[in-house]
Amino acid sequence: MLKLIKKLMLKELNSKSTFYSQELAREKGLPDPSSARGRLLIACLSSGLEIAQRTVNRYMELLKKAFSSEEIVFIKDIDRRFADGEVSIRIPQPVNGCDVFLFQSLFKPYASVSIDENYLAFLAAVRAFREHGARHITGILPYLAYSRQDKPTAFQREPVTARLFADFSQAAGLDRLIVWAPHCGQLRGFYGKLPVDFLDPLHLFVAEYKEFSGRQDVIVVAPDVGASKLVTYFGRVLRLNTAIASKYRPNPEEVVISEIIGDFRQKRVAIILDDMISKGETIFSLVKKLVEEKGIKEVCVGVAHNLCLKPALNLIFELHEYYNLKELVTTNSISQSEEFTGLPFIRICCLSDMLARVINRIHFSLSISELFLNSG
Repeated sequence: MLKLIKKLMLKELNSKSTFYSQELAREKGLPDPSSARGRLLIACLSSGLEIAQRTVNRYMELLKKAFSSEEIVFIKDIDRRFADGEVSIRIPQPVNGCDVFLFQSLFKPYASVSIDENYLAFLAAVRAFREHGARHITGILPYLAYSRQDKPTAFQREPVTARLFADFSQAAGLDRLIVWAPHCGQLRGFYGKLPVDFLDPLHLFVAEYKEFSGRQDVIVVAPDVGASKLVTYFGRVLRLNTAIASKYRPNPEEVVISEIIGDFRQKRVAIILDDMISKGETIFSLVKKLVEEKGIKEVCVGVAHNLCLKPALNLIFELHEYYNLKELVTTNSISQSEEFTGLPFIRICCLSDMLARVINRIHFSLSISELFLNSG
């Protein structure tokens, strides 16, 4: 694994791999995707419109850079609701034999539609494309809801809800699933033979923080055991020392960082990496302890998902004002609310370029891993 990590590029995604058009594929002797997989069709439900539109725009930009006149089909807002709240899917044109990539944003913090409603709309849309002749259906869920419910809490009678929704996806007729930075890697096993591509955030964080490479006054901190693997690989790539926090919850609304294990001698900058910010209690407790007990003078936080919850907004602002939080880097896997985008120390990385390239490589039956690893 470490050999692969050492190959991770520090360049932007644009230089990582060739973006294929039909003309270029013919030149390189690749199979015609229209014959192998069907005509490319990108679709989205209403909640997934923002990131789908950005991805389609980026896809078209990359085609133009490849001097291609190729056009792609984009179908949007295929869901609507009856007066009683039932979801209804209607595809406005024939999709027989198409290679479909279906976008959905399961959580929109400022919308009235719930995660459950968005998930059901996604499943219904998958079934619609399946029943009406699509050749391949790839779901793109940048934020995979229910991924935190991958196992029951100890001594509690809880279901493995993540497996339930994996079963739903297979029953609906999904052929493949693309997810950005899921909470737990073992989710892949819940989908059986269905291919699941978990897009790892490591490459993004390496690119964002490469300026700190090799610095002896910088340490990377994992907020808990779940983030330790990401932090370990990140530290190896950028040659930085790492630490891990131990936490517990005396009650559901409180997080206590009991200790932080690592060598903080002569360390003044801390980089904290995690998969998501929900209410923000973990990040708040960790940053506060790093500043007060470890003498950290500057804190950078990187998270793959920000749920944009009001409690987190208040805590993040307090960290910036009083506890040396310099910057928080996240992505648009979830549409960010204006309250968060309006803060000057929060930076949003757009996933559209990466998703466009992932779609391109799947459509041309090529490896996705080349997007993230240096072939040399």
